[in-house]
Amino acid sequence: MGEQQTLIGTIASVIYQNEENGYAVVRVATDDGELVTLTGCLPCAAPGEAIAATGGRVTHPQHGEQFAADEIERRMPETEAGILDFLSSGVIRGVGPATAQKLVERFGADTLDVLENAPEALRKLKGVTDKRAREIADSFREQMGLRRLTEFLGRFALSPALAAPLYRRYGSGATEALRRNPYLLSDEPYRVEFAHADEIALALGFDGGSSCRTEAALLFELSHNETNGGHVFLPRDKLLAATVQLLGLGADAAEKSLDDLIAAGRVAQEEVANVTACYLARCAEAERYVATRLRAMLADKPDRLRGAAGVIDAIEREQGIEYAPLQRKAVELAAEQELLLLTGGPGTGKTTSVRAILSLFERMGLDVLLAAPTGRAAKRMSEVCGRDAQTIHRMLGMSWDERTGQVKFQKNEKDPLRADAVIVDETSMVDLALMRAFLAALRPGCRLVLVGDPDQLPSVGAGNVFSDLLRSGRAAVVSLTEVFRQAQRSAIIRGAHAVNEGRVPELANTPTGDLFFLPRRDSVRLVDTVVELCKTRLPEKMGIPAAELQVLTPTRKGAAGTAALNRALQGALNPAAPDKRERAFGDLVFREGDRVMQTRNDYDVVWERADGTAGTGVFNGDVGQILRIDPGGELLTIAFDDRTATYTADMLAELDMAYAMTVHKAQGSEYRGVIFVSAPCAPGLEVRGVLYTAITRARELLVVVGDDSTLARMAENDKRQRRYSGLRWRLANGK
Repeated sequence: MGEQQTLIGTIASVIYQNEENGYAVVRVATDDGELVTLTGCLPCAAPGEAIAATGGRVTHPQHGEQFAADEIERRMPETEAGILDFLSSGVIRGVGPATAQKLVERFGADTLDVLENAPEALRKLKGVTDKRAREIADSFREQMGLRRLTEFLGRFALSPALAAPLYRRYGSGATEALRRNPYLLSDEPYRVEFAHADEIALALGFDGGSSCRTEAALLFELSHNETNGGHVFLPRDKLLAATVQLLGLGADAAEKSLDDLIAAGRVAQEEVANVTACYLARCAEAERYVATRLRAMLADKPDRLRGAAGVIDAIEREQGIEYAPLQRKAVELAAEQELLLLTGGPGTGKTTSVRAILSLFERMGLDVLLAAPTGRAAKRMSEVCGRDAQTIHRMLGMSWDERTGQVKFQKNEKDPLRADAVIVDETSMVDLALMRAFLAALRPGCRLVLVGDPDQLPSVGAGNVFSDLLRSGRAAVVSLTEVFRQAQRSAIIRGAHAVNEGRVPELANTPTGDLFFLPRRDSVRLVDTVVELCKTRLPEKMGIPAAELQVLTPTRKGAAGTAALNRALQGALNPAAPDKRERAFGDLVFREGDRVMQTRNDYDVVWERADGTAGTGVFNGDVGQILRIDPGGELLTIAFDDRTATYTADMLAELDMAYAMTVHKAQGSEYRGVIFVSAPCAPGLEVRGVLYTAITRARELLVVVGDDSTLARMAENDKRQRRYSGLRWRLANGK
């Protein structure tokens, strides 16, 4: 894009409009008589509007020159011709070309003023009933409310995408609600940074010591630490100290505002393990609910299976295997307990144990469901168990509540899952909020087997549910520790267990076995080696196609972070070509054939399977491939495993390249081959859990490229970030 320019004209037609976030592609007739294609954020765009846009001209590969607008000032049409074009476009519900003509003929240049301020006058038109007059007026006022709200947001450099959820909650009074309390923006579901909301408030003349400012800061600290630190609560003293530092105010004001929030029920405070804990109200409710349901399951004793030993013997014969003592114990406990935790590292026989428990439940005549937190984990569970497994979200019938900005689930206490037993894999990835929804959907008496590896990284969301359950000492637990002889032949598995013991894996410098090491301390050589491995060496020498290789690194930043690696890998594995369409977005160029990853939960993305079934929701960490980009560059078709979704150009902010990804993003996934980049990074990422998780993502081959001293630091550093959670204490103390 060249230097900033200003484009002044009138919207002649609307080519595309995304109602969710306001992104639009329109044709603008300029004052100079030119017809220009303009792209930008223009909610409720309609012909006849006068606009003044600031931005620059860009050249689209298919459509030629366009004007990409950064800022747009808009003015409602004032001439009769402009008003007629505006109303004829269908932007107002109940008004088509014929009605628009009648309105303009009757009211002329005052038509829009009549619609907003004197809608009763519409009843004078032939064929317009009282009801229809109200509907037309309501629709017009909604449009005006959204426009004014969008303009207000634009004044403070806020995304127009916030207008729709704000209007849904506050209606035509949304702008006034923000004027009264701009700190609403830092609340859920808007999640504007507190500093930005604070700037707006101070610009509007708010007092720096106002109670709404202090309360908003307290809520922001709780929400921020939930999202970024995984904390379910914060100790009262730490919450107050962080808020005082954020605002630069005295402690007394923060104390009073916190007590007011507690009195209003927006913050819950209670003593947890000798700590005065402060929770967001929904987090406190979720933790109490999970603890209550789990304690009920632990207290309940299901009907025991008669002759369980004989049944297990029969399953062994059927599967042609003799279970190790701990594996057999797991199956026996599954027959006796309503809740069972099954843990173990790679090669310890978790999969065999799960298949045995599944066979046991089926022989008991139980309806069994299999689930996992991610699509890839569910797919792998389906493959090893020979039965359909679903993501927990899909199983619960997840959808998005636009009014509250929260996830909601179809399955709950009133409409529970039709299951007598559920087995969940990769449970360490399940956060508190998802566990609360899941337990709510289980019928009383439903058996539950939670399978996981506590040495992997914790859930992305708040809480440490699986670890808390294990450490509570209340649940029946089988920890598989024996690495079977066949698994011991794998250097990957030996390496994972070595890391868990604080040792560096055995690193072979020659490509023998399933794990080898290529020392590369220079970042340029390191990146070149990773590219060569993916493009030629591993596909040709090891028979693993590039599509089945995954590059992992602890960090996004730096010369060996995901951003740099993805640029290099895209250029080598999917270079530009005349027959491949592209779409530039920010620093990225999305190209047909690219491997991409969703970077946040989007509950509104519509997807479809080959069998015609459809649904919504693509989640943080889901990986897909760009199949097609339409000639206009505005629509991208992306395949996520067995689902195909269409993304509009404005949704590209949710995507990143996925040739390389962070270890955290790879949780729950498994790949034929993994290339792990071992290069110095932030101290908080040079930890054992990151290295262990990276190693255990590889199924057939692991190549470590980089610095062995970084590996040593990671293996030695067992420091785990503490997460404030009261679940373990509640389970152990019956609270």
